[in-house]
Amino acid sequence: MKSISNMWEHPKTSAAGLLIAIVTFAGVLSQQGVTLGAVGTGTVVTLVSGIASALLGLLARDPGGAVSQPACGSASQQAKLSAWALIALLLPLPFLSGCTGTTVAQNIVNWTPALQGAVAAVNSTAALLTPKDAPVFVSATAGFKAASDLLVAQARAYLANPSAGTLAQMQAQVVVLQQQVNVALLQASRIMDPSSQQHALMAIQSVGAVVSAVLALVQSVSSKAAVAQMATASKIKLASVQPYLNESWVAVIVADHYDEPVALAQMQVAQAEQSQMRAGF
Repeated sequence: MKSISNMWEHPKTSAAGLLIAIVTFAGVLSQQGVTLGAVGTGTVVTLVSGIASALLGLLARDPGGAVSQPACGSASQQAKLSAWALIALLLPLPFLSGCTGTTVAQNIVNWTPALQGAVAAVNSTAALLTPKDAPVFVSATAGFKAASDLLVAQARAYLANPSAGTLAQMQAQVVVLQQQVNVALLQASRIMDPSSQQHALMAIQSVGAVVSAVLALVQSVSSKAAVAQMATASKIKLASVQPYLNESWVAVIVADHYDEPVALAQMQVAQAEQSQMRAGF
């Protein structure tokens, strides 16, 4: 009875949870080829999921907003849905392809301050490690600054001109940085001092959280062939570094960036990781 009373006392939260469940379940059905019949040029499954996604977007919008606009209208409206929700919804639902490259590019650019801040924190983390472990960490993360600066520049160039050429550059560079993060995680996992290892892994993962968000966004505007090429270039797979990941910490970063509940961010992070693993990353 208490669960039923909670539903009545918190209708918006209950509705959001139900809609997320519908979208997740519909995504699984779509990936398994279950359509439940055709509707126009789409299927019943994609239609139901699309309606649920739209309603979730309305629930997630800022209460202070004066006018309701389409989900793909502007970056500020997309913020509440989060990059993780965006990719989790876009990949299995082709009818949502109306979201433009410019919209996604703005989401990527919005992540760049967090990326630059995480890289700066990496540079200062070495001082927290033991003298023996610091050189290992510095060597493992040496390429972060140059690779992240190039990705930031490409993201801004793509926002100014969302062309196939600038997208291709960003596709290649986000994989380069993702691979640097994965290599660094594996090297940091070999640090023997527990305190040093914890500091190292947390600092690297802060960069990795942003890189994963950018990778997910790039995926959402890339063709299947391009995603396959990106996955092929990703030699160190997510499964190899997953034992060293702290999904709760990643969810906190996402929730803080989009000013959303951590519980929702955790679901979005899990969906994005599953999507990337299915794609071959």
